Amino acid sequence: MKLAEQVKHFMPSEYSIYKPRICFVATYIPKECGIATFTNDLLTHIDKHNPLIPSSVIALNGKNETYNYPKEVKKIIRMEIKDDYKKAAEFVNNSDIEVISVQHEFGIFGGDMGEYILDFLENLKKPVVITFHTVLPNPSFKVREIVRKIAYNCDSIVVMTKIGRDILKEYYGITPRKVEIIHHGVPFVYLRPTEFAKKRLGLEKNIVLSTFGLLSRGKGLEYVIYALPSIVRDYPEVVYLIIGQTHPNVKKQEGESYREFLKNEAERLGVAENVKFVNKFLSLEELLEYLEATDIYITPYLNPNQITSGTLSYAVGCGKVVISTPYLYAKDIIEEKRRGMLVKFRDPIEIADAVIYLLDNPEVKKQMEREAYSLGQKMTWEQVSWEYLKLLSQVSQGRKEKASTFFEDRLLPIKLSHLVTLTDDVGIIQHATFSMANRKTGYTTDDNARALVVAVKHYNLSQDETSLRLINTYLSFIYYMQKSNGKFHNFLGYERNFLDNEGGDDCFGRVIWAMGLLLSSDFIHENIKGAASHIFLTSLPQIENIFSLRGIALCLQGLNYYSKVEPSEKTISLIEKLADRLVEAYKVTAGNDWKWFENIITYANAKLPLGLLLAYDITKKNEYLEIGLESLEFIKNITIIDNRFIPIGNKKWYIRGGKRPYYDQQPIEASCMIEALKAGMKVTGEKEYGENALIVFDWYLGRNTKGEMMYDPVTGGCFDGLTPKGANRNQGAESTISYLLSRLEIEVLL
Repeated sequence: MKLAEQVKHFMPSEYSIYKPRICFVATYIPKECGIATFTNDLLTHIDKHNPLIPSSVIALNGKNETYNYPKEVKKIIRMEIKDDYKKAAEFVNNSDIEVISVQHEFGIFGGDMGEYILDFLENLKKPVVITFHTVLPNPSFKVREIVRKIAYNCDSIVVMTKIGRDILKEYYGITPRKVEIIHHGVPFVYLRPTEFAKKRLGLEKNIVLSTFGLLSRGKGLEYVIYALPSIVRDYPEVVYLIIGQTHPNVKKQEGESYREFLKNEAERLGVAENVKFVNKFLSLEELLEYLEATDIYITPYLNPNQITSGTLSYAVGCGKVVISTPYLYAKDIIEEKRRGMLVKFRDPIEIADAVIYLLDNPEVKKQMEREAYSLGQKMTWEQVSWEYLKLLSQVSQGRKEKASTFFEDRLLPIKLSHLVTLTDDVGIIQHATFSMANRKTGYTTDDNARALVVAVKHYNLSQDETSLRLINTYLSFIYYMQKSNGKFHNFLGYERNFLDNEGGDDCFGRVIWAMGLLLSSDFIHENIKGAASHIFLTSLPQIENIFSLRGIALCLQGLNYYSKVEPSEKTISLIEKLADRLVEAYKVTAGNDWKWFENIITYANAKLPLGLLLAYDITKKNEYLEIGLESLEFIKNITIIDNRFIPIGNKKWYIRGGKRPYYDQQPIEASCMIEALKAGMKVTGEKEYGENALIVFDWYLGRNTKGEMMYDPVTGGCFDGLTPKGANRNQGAESTISYLLSRLEIEVLL
């Protein structure tokens, strides 16, 4: 059709929209590839909305591949040539292209797990939307980092199902606000009886089962063949159509061995006459004719994490009932027994039973077909291309709200999985090598007390068995470590031998904090509280002998909890005695330019103002409030810079009058700061403290000086620190506990 005729026949949509100059980056026809076909279909239908502004393509070529591309292909990226990606970005930057649509699949880009695409995105100066055709749950570290960097460098993300968006949130920490759900497109077809297409194909006497697409061993087609003897006994007229060529990459490596294997298996089982191969790459018209002739469409795929399937989408678009294994996309689209039936992976018996059930119950089958067709009408290319055009138009003009990649959605699920990994029947192991518990490092009372705080806070929220079991484990450890004088050993070897004579004030204070919290819980059984009370009361006489500032602050946390369940003049007097020691230290050291308790800022810093704010909470002494807020403001101003939390580094600490160190940054600083800011909000009622607590929490999610996610949503652990070179990849007890404490603290803020 000539351009003038296209314009003549162009019907404007119900409301006008600006069509930018779009460039697609993907594989492209005539390459026989699902992404290539998808991209061509999307481009063709988008350009129908305004043929006067044609879209263009940057095509990806595999090694030794050459194609006679259509005129819309303006540039080629050789997949394995790293420099081509940068040159492609420069081409776009110097062109009149207004917005880029990248169709992403790991295998079509060069480098380890397709990482060369980052060279394109990081050099691009135009807005970009990326469509993820695969989203892997439980990703490797490499995959997660690549996907996160891709997300960081694009303006919007498209996935095809809700489950894809959920995976990006849970496993990659990417906010759903940046993710759009747009269905895989399908052609519009009328819902017709199968008889006419069957007659044209010479299948009028058959019940037709079919699967189409490029053949490879991951398709699991042999399991349908294994099901055929049972099906054919009841329905001998059944024929199974295997439609499509062998995948080009598979053909290069092993020729037609998979197709020959399928033929041999059909011959062996005596169903060769019931299996027909259509060994060609079909035109759209041919494909639709085969689908129109199909009675039941089957996708017996073996990859449970498959997040899209163009073939399944096309079948649903044609109103076909589907039998499928429960890979992610199938579960989302089929909705068990609504548009078809799900069967177990590699289970020919279930496939046979499902086919026979549908053929035995034609009214059930017909209702499922209606449901499939109804969904298919929402997936037509006309509808899908319009959704893409709206998004690309908004992004190109900056009208789409710019969503920060990682930071808005802080409510990642609270996972105790790594805490459980680090915990054995003795207690929580101190260190980890990557995410593996390093048993050689043994245990500390410090970590078990803090882990107990996490377990109690989590149990208060959920009353689940896991956190209750952890409470018992950590409490038992602390009981074992307590000395007759009320103090505690801190270090225990893996062989259960004490490695010190007595722990310090911080160790003692952390136990008091944990016991006070546990005793204040409304949900924990009295028997468990009885054990905690024994530990607490045995230690109580030693509290007034604590003189280190952080030990004092930790004791004040525990006493704050305890005084609310066992109020007494003696407890208040003890709180005042400890708080006065913090006040005295502050008055001796603080000056106009240094509102702090010491001449050096070291670790767990915000615990000190927190201690005074908690003392004020009980005593209502204004001096505690004033110094608590003044010192909190001081530490806040030197660690929250341009709405980003930058804790004091532990390389040399921050000496008064000296240079402020930026590395290594520790998770414990974020945890303590969040606690203090929440306390500030509680005693003042000012929401700004809560807002700052969220800024601090974002340090874990990547809003830090290296832009690195410190929380690992796969393991549930937290990296041990942020160094000048990036995250320390070990996930030990202190860091993981710090994250979980922080996450539990902000639960009530969001």
